[in-house]
Amino acid sequence: MNKLTQMAAAKQGIITKEMEIVANKEGLDPRTIMERVAAGTIAIPANKNHRNLDPNGVGQGLKTKVNVNLGVSRDCANYEMEFKKVEVALENDVEAIMDLSNYGKTYDFREKLIAMSSAMIGTVPIYDAIGYFDKDLIDLTAKDFLSILELHASQGVDFVTIHAGITRKVAADFRKSERLTNIVSRGGSLLFAWMAMTGNENPFYEYYDEVLDILAKYDVTISLGDALRPGCLHDATDPGQIGELIELSLLIERAWAKNVQVIVEGPGHMAIDEIAANMKIQKRLCHDAPFYVLGPIVTDIAPGYDHITSAIGGAIAASNGADFLCYVTPAEHLRLPDVQDVKEGIMAVKIAAHAADIAKKIPGARDRDDQMAKARNKVDWEGMFDCALDPQKARDYYDSIPAAQQKTCSMCGKMCALRTTNKILDGEIVDIF
Repeated sequence: MNKLTQMAAAKQGIITKEMEIVANKEGLDPRTIMERVAAGTIAIPANKNHRNLDPNGVGQGLKTKVNVNLGVSRDCANYEMEFKKVEVALENDVEAIMDLSNYGKTYDFREKLIAMSSAMIGTVPIYDAIGYFDKDLIDLTAKDFLSILELHASQGVDFVTIHAGITRKVAADFRKSERLTNIVSRGGSLLFAWMAMTGNENPFYEYYDEVLDILAKYDVTISLGDALRPGCLHDATDPGQIGELIELSLLIERAWAKNVQVIVEGPGHMAIDEIAANMKIQKRLCHDAPFYVLGPIVTDIAPGYDHITSAIGGAIAASNGADFLCYVTPAEHLRLPDVQDVKEGIMAVKIAAHAADIAKKIPGARDRDDQMAKARNKVDWEGMFDCALDPQKARDYYDSIPAAQQKTCSMCGKMCALRTTNKILDGEIVDIF
């Protein structure tokens, strides 16, 4: 097993096979990828034990990447449905899948997920600790938390969310705040409760060096979780969110010193006019480390449509510097998503990511849009379907109400603007009736 992490290799001027793959996908020089991995502005989450991983880079100058959350819960432990969600995610070429399982045979589920997935796999180990050790939260020890982290790392998980920034001091400051939604991060709330009940420091903070040693052993990327991310518009950009971000900025440098790659997680719920500033603050405080956002969700009153509210925020966030978008489904805030929810969430976030890449002038990002424009100009339906993000849905809509006139749709028929203009430019007569 190669003992060097991606970051350690990069610092030594070594271009790994993963760096070469990422460079080829992004149309960049492998040396550029290597230099940015060494600087920490690009991360390539690639656990040494994830054998069939198709590596992707996250960060500076790269296409915006997309993550899908799934996993079983106590109220819905349907493993078959979760694997169908995995299939939908892989069919739609998402770059990452996070297993948020918190009940049942999580080890077996994770093992099969890693074996079948070419996408990078992420987890939140604290979710698994209670069930794995069969203990109440108050009875878990710091050793237990580190043990479950190593278990996930040894299985082949490529990145892990660790809420190391919610220290006892940060938690004490939070208690003085006037939030409307308090703590909405599941992992953050568990650590907050554990610290309150035991009187101990956050184990992932107190034993952060040991955490980093485990991650370096398997080359697992740490995704520094935002335990105090805002859960509503009122709480956005408050002292709790920013205070934790300052703490994370210090933890990033400690991770890089041990050659552990870092991704930083961000908000949350946030009004549109605050998003750009938040991205710039995060990048400045966190040394331009890759930034991973959930949404941001731009209004609190659209349950059932939060794949849309988050896509709006995600497009703005990514066009202003976010590198990695977590999907949100129509089921957000309501229930565990089903397979159709997952598909809708994926399409919404992919639209957001693609729109942002166009705005960021990522090389080649607009090529597919230009191909679509040419197909539309020729009223070439097969060409349009080939360019569509979801070809089958586009075809189904077109076929559902057939057009009487070939090469038009049922909305405009013979009054199709492109048909009219093309006929005139070709020297033909426009016949409407």
